[in-house]
Amino acid sequence: MAESNPRSLDEIATDAVSGVLGWLADDYLRVEVSGLDNIPERGPAMLIANHSGAFGLDALVLHNLLLRELSRPVYFYASQVVFRLPAVASYARHHGVFADDPTLGRDRLTDGHLVGVFPEGLDGVAKPFSQRYRLRPFSPGFAVTAMRTGAPVIPVSIVGAEETYPKLGSITSLARRFDLPYFPVTTLLPLPAKWRITVGEPVSAPAAPEASEAYEPPDSFAERSAATRRLCDAVWITVQGMVDRDVRRRTNPFW
Repeated sequence: MAESNPRSLDEIATDAVSGVLGWLADDYLRVEVSGLDNIPERGPAMLIANHSGAFGLDALVLHNLLLRELSRPVYFYASQVVFRLPAVASYARHHGVFADDPTLGRDRLTDGHLVGVFPEGLDGVAKPFSQRYRLRPFSPGFAVTAMRTGAPVIPVSIVGAEETYPKLGSITSLARRFDLPYFPVTTLLPLPAKWRITVGEPVSAPAAPEASEAYEPPDSFAERSAATRRLCDAVWITVQGMVDRDVRRRTNPFW
């Protein structure tokens, strides 16, 4: 009888991280998700979410939930810091998480896939707890990609991550020692805050054509820049408004 091929360490690590994320979402953080029907079953789209919590756990939880709930893959753009954590790096590589792509997944969108981006970047997770749920400015790169591909932008708000890993401070010497953007002072283990993830209605890129027409961005550089900024600002306002609404709905962050 032929023996089955042994599983690689990468596969074992990927399954372990997936299991932990599933347990966190279902049992520990009790994540409530709404609006998944706003994500198209086919065709390209960009998912644009706020980013918070000292360790950026929200990105992993969101990615894992979407993998479970959708019948199609989602490719997330991540910082290179993610790939310095062995188990998380295995999970990221296995599920198509990418970095060092200045186009933020343009090729994947052109091929009809979903791409997720956190345009606050490290500024979102590095902000102090006293400024929780105040979104940092969005980098406009996602809007440039949306404009060039004609992909709709789908806003996503995540509430709960700020209390799960509150950033209470930062240790500069340790950040330099480990070559990190910052080294947070936070709780040793995640706190069991209740999370709410809301997927909003798609926002079409400016000048998007009818489905039967070929997409063409505005002709001049000035027009493209203005349209890109309008899209970036509109999505920021939408996500901030969704976050504000979901924060107001809570009576207690842990219930």
